[in-house]
Amino acid sequence: MTINEIQDQIIEEFSDFDDWMDRYQLLIELGNSLKPLDEKYKTPENLIEGCQSRVWLQADYKEGILTFQAESDAVIVKGIVALLVRVCSGHTPDEILNNELYFIEKIGLREHLSPTRSNGLLSMVKQMRFYAIAFKAKSE
Repeated sequence: MTINEIQDQIIEEFSDFDDWMDRYQLLIELGNSLKPLDEKYKTPENLIEGCQSRVWLQADYKEGILTFQAESDAVIVKGIVALLVRVCSGHTPDEILNNELYFIEKIGLREHLSPTRSNGLLSMVKQMRFYAIAFKAKSE
């Protein structure tokens, strides 16, 4: 499945709910379904700077494909990072770098986050893109 197909799937899932309380509930459920991050990855190097809550992001690169694992100590943020992992995991660095993450705007996520959570979201996206750039450079 392409990054855009996954994003469209997420947009459709969120469009089932008009009320933002229901959308927050969906985010919490998505966060709760995220596989717990192995303790060995909860290191200062994997902690994302710029997030109000603690978010760890682990990236692995194998056979040209990036795989992300993540966890947060805040339920809403855990749901947000679960969405990002779902969209970006299993793709090449080029796919990650060449696709705009439009689902964030389409589901209204950015406008319903506090400024600090919004900054954290940007930091998570930036870190995933940074990993894509680093692994792309390493493989060339």
